Amino acid sequence: MNVSNKTILVTGGGDGMGRELVLLLLKKNARVAAIDIRQEALEQTKQLAGEHKNRLSTHVLNITDKAAVEKLPEQIIAAHGSIDGLINNAGIIQPFVKIKDLQYDAIDRVMQVNFYGMLYMTKTFLPHLLMRPEAHIVNTSSMGGFLPVPGQTIYGASKAAVKLFTEGLHSELTETQVRVTIVFPGAIGTHIAENSGIAFSKEMQDKSKSSSIKMLPASKAAELIINGMEKNAYRVLVGSDAKFMDFLYRLNPKFAAGFIYKKMKSLLAP
Repeated sequence: MNVSNKTILVTGGGDGMGRELVLLLLKKNARVAAIDIRQEALEQTKQLAGEHKNRLSTHVLNITDKAAVEKLPEQIIAAHGSIDGLINNAGIIQPFVKIKDLQYDAIDRVMQVNFYGMLYMTKTFLPHLLMRPEAHIVNTSSMGGFLPVPGQTIYGASKAAVKLFTEGLHSELTETQVRVTIVFPGAIGTHIAENSGIAFSKEMQDKSKSSSIKMLPASKAAELIINGMEKNAYRVLVGSDAKFMDFLYRLNPKFAAGFIYKKMKSLLAP
């Protein structure tokens, strides 16, 4: 779906990859509704939009609040007149600990934001998308959604749920005008840890900085995602690490799991 002159919703539009998606869509002549839980972050996105901000609306919303999400279509239609696309980008990670040390409130929060927030947005806006001549849903999973990452097991489980939900949705919408794309980002240069309320010790920060893993700039990730959306791609692997691990996991899942464990184990407590 060509995004020009379309109205696209982006969750998590206040920062990181979500902000870059908003700015790129505006540059490509789309109308954009940026959604985030943080007013200040949305204001910064609006300032960065510059001359394009007349095609941008911002909406402060907690996507885990189903009742609030269900009121959103009316606000966006009032601002833009129609709804043509939805990019479910918002997500958080868990504290970097093993399951035995992870508290249930952290587990619930990750599942609520990453899965149920995406679900509420999709179910709420799908009826509106089905009324359009063409429409598109993009859901962001993760490399951790197809590959086990120690210390992020619940995060991975939430993103695996997003993966299968999106693949099922794609099948259900095959004979409609709504296209569906699943995105698997690898390591992206964003503030997801801070935005998730995760504080790393100095030792963990030092270990992370010395890691051989290279972060893909969020702006480049946004380009790959929008390109996949415009090509009606079934799946988009974002970053060389995501592409490599996808290949390796398909070739030998157990070996791939061991490989990523060796890369990540230094960040985990015993």
